[in-house]
Amino acid sequence: MSNLPSLKELLEAGVHFGHATKRWNPNMAKDIFTAKEKIHIIDLEKTEKALQEVVDYVQKLGAEGKQIVFLATKRQASEIVKAEAQRSGAMYMTTRWLGGLFTNFEMVNKSLAKMTELEGTSKDDKYTKREQLLMVRALDKLERYVGGIRGMSALPEALFIVDSRKEDNAVKEARKVNVTTIALVDTNADPTVIDYPIPGNDDAIRSISIIVKTIADAYLEGKEMHAKKIAKEEKVEEKKVAKVETKEKGATFADSEIKAEVKEKPKAKEKVDVKKEIKTEKKAVAKKATKVTKTKKED
Repeated sequence: MSNLPSLKELLEAGVHFGHATKRWNPNMAKDIFTAKEKIHIIDLEKTEKALQEVVDYVQKLGAEGKQIVFLATKRQASEIVKAEAQRSGAMYMTTRWLGGLFTNFEMVNKSLAKMTELEGTSKDDKYTKREQLLMVRALDKLERYVGGIRGMSALPEALFIVDSRKEDNAVKEARKVNVTTIALVDTNADPTVIDYPIPGNDDAIRSISIIVKTIADAYLEGKEMHAKKIAKEEKVEEKKVAKVETKEKGATFADSEIKAEVKEKPKAKEKVDVKKEIKTEKKAVAKKATKVTKTKKED
């Protein structure tokens, strides 16, 4: 089970600091503890409870071999999200959200295919230096925008967002295609449009870092569980194959024994025939001896 940060650690990271009271979203009222100097203070007990639910869910995703995409395009969050996504083996987007990523996935698939093609041809000597340069530039651009989702062959199971208000287009697309949404939600955002909202500061680097790291840890732990399960299943399958092969070898050996026995049977028959011939010959000799005896008596 992944370790959750304590209330003290959340407090030290500044997760409790919300936005100015005049910029709040009324739907966040239940997650606000108080207001201090015209700044809303988030109830960290609510944050801790929400984070536990997310950790359990994300760990389950990893354990089932399902995919999640980390999304953060704001400057202070992008590098943190990229690093944690790469560490945990999750996909990510940190440059900008590509409109239609979920609702027009075929188009994105073409971009991914194009990137793979350029990787193979950009260094081919049959192209001029200018053509190679143009291909390298196109590849760099694709890498920036879709490099983090190059392994996506189908829609992911979930989308984790830092700042759901900024990434509202992504939230709308995810809801349209039933991709589960998880988000770090500040006091100026609407938690009702998110499946798993985590109330917390989505601007401070330390706050973003502690939340993103916790979720990445959960996904990584789940993936490790999945890898162990696959390894165990492969071991069981190997044993089954070995057992079948042993049976087949045994059957082959038995067949060989039967064939050898069949080949030896004619020899046994020959022995029986020889005995029969000896017996017949003895009878003939005995009969001949009887005739000789009778002849002598008559003389």
